[in-house]
Amino acid sequence: MTPTSLPSTLGALRSTRHEHVRSVKDELRDNLICKLQKKEALFPGIVGFEDTVAPQVVNAVLSKHNFILLGLRGQAKTRLIRMLVTLLDEHIPYVAGCEIHDHPFAPICKRCRALIAEKGDATPVAWLGREARYVEKLATPDVTIADMIGDIDPIKAARTGENIGSELTVHYGLLPRANRGIFAINELPDLAGKIQVGLFNIMQEGDVQIKGYPVRLPLDLMMVFTANPEDYTARGKIITPLKDRIGSEIRTHYPVTLGHGIEITEQEAWTNRKTPLELHVPDYIRELIEQIAFSAREDKRVDKRSGVSQRLPISVLENVVSNAERRALLAGETTAVPRVLDVYAALPSITGKLELEYEGELKGGDAIARELIRLAVGKVFTGYYEGENLANIVQWFELGGTLKLDETVASAEMVRQLNGIQGLMEQTKRLGLAVSEPDAVRAAAGEFVLEGLYAHKRIGRSEETGFTAGERRREAPGPDEATRKTRRQYQ
Repeated sequence: MTPTSLPSTLGALRSTRHEHVRSVKDELRDNLICKLQKKEALFPGIVGFEDTVAPQVVNAVLSKHNFILLGLRGQAKTRLIRMLVTLLDEHIPYVAGCEIHDHPFAPICKRCRALIAEKGDATPVAWLGREARYVEKLATPDVTIADMIGDIDPIKAARTGENIGSELTVHYGLLPRANRGIFAINELPDLAGKIQVGLFNIMQEGDVQIKGYPVRLPLDLMMVFTANPEDYTARGKIITPLKDRIGSEIRTHYPVTLGHGIEITEQEAWTNRKTPLELHVPDYIRELIEQIAFSAREDKRVDKRSGVSQRLPISVLENVVSNAERRALLAGETTAVPRVLDVYAALPSITGKLELEYEGELKGGDAIARELIRLAVGKVFTGYYEGENLANIVQWFELGGTLKLDETVASAEMVRQLNGIQGLMEQTKRLGLAVSEPDAVRAAAGEFVLEGLYAHKRIGRSEETGFTAGERRREAPGPDEATRKTRRQYQ
């Protein structure tokens, strides 16, 4: 039924609906059970939590627990709790005009009780959609009881002639306005202690004191929270009674496998964009971008307490695609294919998301990011070329060959230059390239092979000369001309 076809008075509601008042936690539980029986997807778009976090959230809802998600930034905590809305009924009835959406069969505020006593079955009924039943608040130290619970409204008292201590003079805060729904607080430890006490009173006793006046608020709520694990477990951050009232403590995590990370990044990144170009992102570039985040999470110079958000590879991929797009437009080409050089061009989307330890701060964010890219290139390169004989490519540089790839040069010209290196373009077949691939695809693959050799220190690279022989080879005395001629005979 649509909202316009639903009963609009208490009497009509009584005649069409069973007079059963179901709590929001029962509602969530019942709808979750239906989804489980039908084997429907519970949290579509949440990747990597299927066997870890999702079952614990399901258990918490089935247990009718208030729960908290503990995890570092960028672990889909907020996205997950917002998806709980899908477990609510499509519409629920409430007394029309009620600020806290009282159930017509069980009103809790004084105004609705008086209205129903006066009008009876003629009491107007409105309907609330599931999206409006979710209220979210980011906890900050300046949040007040008035923001969260409510405050006395002297203007309302003067206008209605009510006593200042009457419940009818209260201006309700976010928590009462979330009645019969889900109330979410992000970064719970940042709430001041007295606000936490107010939450505890609501959860435990169903009442609160506003400006010294006791107000009974037996709210019907599912309360969910998020927090950083270190803040949550720190002494003094969370009052013990509130912590004790949170039924389930669920730990989130970053993607466990590179494949999960790639799937999340591909799902969230803005790469399906309107453009005059044909965009093609090679698999090895996607793996490289994801590996940067994995490497950063393991690097001792990056603050483990802050974590490395999954937003990092998402932002990097968007920036990488944009740089490839810009290059192709300037070169007058029809196909844009990201290269490793585009990943280096995306440094601004990396450095801003890394919280560094003291050692990392000394070295500098740009230097750390460049090292992470090089390390990621090396790991991805190993996955494709481990055990492969690339000595002929290395030898070309050892014999004095150099190659400086200009970002602005056309892809066809770049492929011509790469073809001059013995055996290089043949090796791109291991990246899944066919002979008929566009020049932009082939150019990106050839550059990746060279960057991989550089990452493993088998060849060198500098801003001035481009790709050259490795450091040790350049320091050693070069072969005489007779030796060079002998080597060329075997190439």
